[in-house]
Amino acid sequence: MKVRWLGHASFQVVLGGVKFLIDPWLSNPLYTTKPEEFSDVDFIAVTHDHGDHLGNAIEVLKVAHRAKLVSIYEIAEHVGREVGAGRVIGANIGGPVRLPGGIDLILTPAQHSSTRGAPTGVVIKAGDECLYHAGDTGVFYDMKLIGELYKPKVALLPIGGHFTMGPREAALAVDLLRPKYVIPMHYGTFPVLWGTPQEFEEEVRRRGLEVKVLVLKPGEEVSI
Repeated sequence: MKVRWLGHASFQVVLGGVKFLIDPWLSNPLYTTKPEEFSDVDFIAVTHDHGDHLGNAIEVLKVAHRAKLVSIYEIAEHVGREVGAGRVIGANIGGPVRLPGGIDLILTPAQHSSTRGAPTGVVIKAGDECLYHAGDTGVFYDMKLIGELYKPKVALLPIGGHFTMGPREAALAVDLLRPKYVIPMHYGTFPVLWGTPQEFEEEVRRRGLEVKVLVLKPGEEVSI
């Protein structure tokens, strides 16, 4: 599994040889890239339709000609009107979507808001390899079900506060999910996102959790 943080909540993930973009806001203030850099992506997963998450998904689809977007049904319908219905896969919460390469993608609940459809997180699973991107969310007890069902090796969790979990809440999320690795996201983009990786690591230590916190620099990739 390869995970590259593109700033804010945007990630490039390679799992089972399949390339994903998640919440591709490529023009975010932390790390700016261009849609053309992702012309070889296979799938784009979008957790909700706020501008900092739907981001540049449509622009990427226009240059990544084999890529398809997977998201909650209403967002897929919206994007399909821009790029064609054959370029999107509309799904709903809790129903595994079978993708080529033996990969399942599952939309999970998220405690947030969205103009089109319900906000979600996303699980991407290939055999025993599994990654969970929580989207924008507060902590909720059903994260324990996500951990029990899918056993994510890697969890990507927002820690910035104000619109999402802060460090304290995110540490509880780790306790519920029990991943082996956790990568903090959705912090530092704007002053209102005040949570820091240092505070998050302190909260994780305070709970005595056996998890490795991977703090990535914008643009950095890690192989797991």
